[in-house]
Amino acid sequence: MLWLGEQVLAYSRRFILETALSGLALAALRPAGARSVEGGVAPALLQRALGALERHRDSIDYRDVIGIADFSLPSRTPRFYLLAPANGSVTSYLVAHGRGSDPHRTGWLEYFSNEPHSNATSAGAYRTGSRYLGAHGQALHLEGLDPTNSQAASRAIVVHGAWYVSDGMVAHTGMLGRSEGCLAVSAASLDEVLACLGPGRLIYAGRA
Repeated sequence: MLWLGEQVLAYSRRFILETALSGLALAALRPAGARSVEGGVAPALLQRALGALERHRDSIDYRDVIGIADFSLPSRTPRFYLLAPANGSVTSYLVAHGRGSDPHRTGWLEYFSNEPHSNATSAGAYRTGSRYLGAHGQALHLEGLDPTNSQAASRAIVVHGAWYVSDGMVAHTGMLGRSEGCLAVSAASLDEVLACLGPGRLIYAGRA
């Protein structure tokens, strides 16, 4: 578990008071699949995520947990952060990017796309929807809130577990496999991620 300290706590006294009780629940949870990353969320990306939370405040029902995906990092790095703004605690997970964003399979996201059939990752703010059972097992619907990810629902961009997202895959190939644009996490971490990110919360995907 990593602590961001004053950077988040000073963001908005009103915001902190609104989320204090629910934010403490994430800190107490300490998911087994999560890990700490030295340095935490990149400050510029964090500010954009918090700005998106304010910009889309009418669409976001719960502010106890924010998901932030930093696609400026390679896929071998735990780069999907769950942040509790009330106390600044952060947990991190492996997450895959879309094959269309990494056509040469380098393990680095080259570009974002919102285009149908691009198989690429889209940048921007997402609202988490309902949990469902689909082709990949348990998954979480996502709604794109920005022009850069407005096609997310029609493209079936969701959060789901995947066999190609694991420490073993990183050890074997030096990178994760690629999704078709979804935020694919490890099967071992999926339950923990979905337990923290229920419907009506924000996920922000971008680059630092």
